[in-house]
Amino acid sequence: MIKDTSAQDIEMTSSGPSKKYWIVAIVAMILVAWSAHAILNSPSTNRSVDLATVQIATLERGDLVRDISSTGRIVAANAPQLYSPEQGFVDLKVKAGDRVEKGQLVAEVDSPELQNELEQQHSEMTRLEGDLARQELDARRQTLQLTKQMELAEVDLQAAERENRRAQSSIVNNLISRIDLEKAVDDLSRAKVTFKHAKQEVSLAKDTLAFELDSTRSRVARQALVVSELERKISELQIRATVNGVVGNLLTQQRSLVSKNAPLMTLVDLTAYEAELNVAESYANELSIGMDVEMNIAGNKVKGVLSAISPEVTNREVTTRVRFAQSDLTGMRQNQQISARILLENKSQVLKVRRGSFLQAGGFIAYRVDGNIATRTDIQVGATSMREVEILSGLEPNDQIIISNYDEFIDTDSVLLRD
Repeated sequence: MIKDTSAQDIEMTSSGPSKKYWIVAIVAMILVAWSAHAILNSPSTNRSVDLATVQIATLERGDLVRDISSTGRIVAANAPQLYSPEQGFVDLKVKAGDRVEKGQLVAEVDSPELQNELEQQHSEMTRLEGDLARQELDARRQTLQLTKQMELAEVDLQAAERENRRAQSSIVNNLISRIDLEKAVDDLSRAKVTFKHAKQEVSLAKDTLAFELDSTRSRVARQALVVSELERKISELQIRATVNGVVGNLLTQQRSLVSKNAPLMTLVDLTAYEAELNVAESYANELSIGMDVEMNIAGNKVKGVLSAISPEVTNREVTTRVRFAQSDLTGMRQNQQISARILLENKSQVLKVRRGSFLQAGGFIAYRVDGNIATRTDIQVGATSMREVEILSGLEPNDQIIISNYDEFIDTDSVLLRD
């Protein structure tokens, strides 16, 4: 017969809750009370976001440089074009990309028409010079002949004066008749008139010959100018570089027939570069010549000054020119892309914060962070730059605000930031 297990049973007596149980219960009650107190004394939060998904920045006082971001390219400030001075066949002496020095022969235009015209004008010049020499000989001959006639008239006058004196002496002694005396007086008067007119004719002839010679000399001088101008045009058929630099583009083919003033090539002055920046149309009224510009060119910081502003808007942008402040610029290339900051204004000791996407809310609200709660606050934004924003009212130094996008909680008064 199998025995039961009654011999193995032990009777237990209840002694009430243990000490450990009471300690756990008291701690739990304290935690529940503390949580309730925190919830009752904290602002009501309508939404919560992960702290890692937002950006927080601290407000501080300092200098704020108001600027405009822009992009552009390097352009040659001095890139002259060379033109054909006359119609003819061009002989190019350089190729695109060749380095040239100022005064170097880069092209030559062969103009048979201009050369033929120069030879014709040279021939005309020789003919006029011959006419001038012949006219000078004629003038000397005519002057000599008139001088001879004047001197003969002077001799006749002297003879008439002697005859008159002899007649006056003879009439006193009754050696001649009255008629002979009167004839001597008439001969003297005729000789005086002849000599007088001879002198006037010589003077007038000299003036006439001098005028004709001056006229002929003027024609020779005019022809000399024509020849000189043609020689200048012939010399300009040899086209020389106007700057030290490189040949940019060839605008015609070798040995092609070009017309007068046709473009031949472009030269680029490697020592004169400028930056061409495109600025958004909304900032056009704030730009002015002389503003400082900071540029980033291939990782190097370069300073410049705004030198020109386009009066027109193209594709909602305004084109500006920047002149570099330093001259020792190396490694630059035409059309090289750059980024730049145009410095509009420098404000000192302003309340500022790092720029962020919160400005998309209009710049009228911000979420100020206090612990793990971000509370909506009305603010007023002032000047803005590429990196910082001026806060005019609504916040104090050392306040922290969310500077990232508010789209997720823009309609709530407070936000819980979850760790």
